[in-house]
Amino acid sequence: MSPAPRSFTQQEVSRHRTPASCWVLLGTRVYDVTGFLHLHPGGEALILGRSGRDVGPEMEGPPHRHSENARRWMEQYYIGELEQEQTVRERRNATEQTEGTLAGKTTDKKEEEDQNDAYNRCSPVDLDKDLVDWRKPLAWQVGHLGEKYDAWVHQPVDRPIRLFGNSLLEAGTKTSWYWVPVVWLPIVFYLSWYCFTTLAQGTTRIALTSDVSLSLHTSIFPLLFLTGWFLWSLVEYCIHRFVFHMKPPAHNYYLITLHFLLHGQHHKSPFDGARLVFPPGLASLVVGSFYVLLQHSLPEILGKSVFVGGLCGYVVYDMIHYYLHYGSPKRGSYMYSLKAYHVKHHFEHQRAGFGITTTFWDHPFNTVIPDEKF
Repeated sequence: MSPAPRSFTQQEVSRHRTPASCWVLLGTRVYDVTGFLHLHPGGEALILGRSGRDVGPEMEGPPHRHSENARRWMEQYYIGELEQEQTVRERRNATEQTEGTLAGKTTDKKEEEDQNDAYNRCSPVDLDKDLVDWRKPLAWQVGHLGEKYDAWVHQPVDRPIRLFGNSLLEAGTKTSWYWVPVVWLPIVFYLSWYCFTTLAQGTTRIALTSDVSLSLHTSIFPLLFLTGWFLWSLVEYCIHRFVFHMKPPAHNYYLITLHFLLHGQHHKSPFDGARLVFPPGLASLVVGSFYVLLQHSLPEILGKSVFVGGLCGYVVYDMIHYYLHYGSPKRGSYMYSLKAYHVKHHFEHQRAGFGITTTFWDHPFNTVIPDEKF
């Protein structure tokens, strides 16, 4: 049997209205949303401006009615109940009748323990009732969920995920964001320099027919570079939609496991900072395939020029994806709209909104998330 929730007075709740300690109410339920401030798609100011009071009207909208996943997410920050006025008076009278310094110290200590209990109970997942055992690695469990997997994986939680029991294997699934530019930007710079200097020699020609050829100069490099970047945006969309968001057959244990390892774990725990960018080893398979395809489709220098633009686009994609989860863009900016769009993809429209760096490809493929203000 779980302990009774801690009770707070309105005065106590009202004291927590700063970035260091931010509480809100939903009816009579009290939530400590301090850890969510920098994650909120609308920015910290929207929550801080409503701290210490009931956010029920904002949850219902307008301008935006929060999804069931958003409401479920909020329950992870529940810490107790708001005392009713009559209860407050009764408790105050009882306190005034308490005598002795020792008794007072004991009461203070008990209240402090109760406070700690409230925070300890604020567990992101009910470990005893969830479909998987979070105390064990998840990689080999999710395949047994069958038809329940799709609904389960799209109910996000604020909790780290352990995929494998082996520490070395587990470490291989995590990547700090800075490894993306560290590994790939030197290649981008080198190939850009190589393509530019090769074209600058003025000896590169492309045969149009057996008798006609076209001389290529450095002026064409920016166009080829941007073409590669544009092609990457299409690759990004297709991978996200058709690979990461495939719906594995409920009876196929291995495809469910593969989906969870590739992308399902990110939707289950969208703010796991160690799994927001591609591990360089996995990314090299996509990058290598992109390179081979272009080298076999275009003349050597053209293929490299397009490739380096695509590789730069990939680096920007991974950095933007990380920023959309952990950054706080200025309200009204392009990045702000992208963050709001991506958060809706995670919490409400998992079958739409597949663009990360741009929403461009969602339009021709008819997967645009309906426009709502945050």
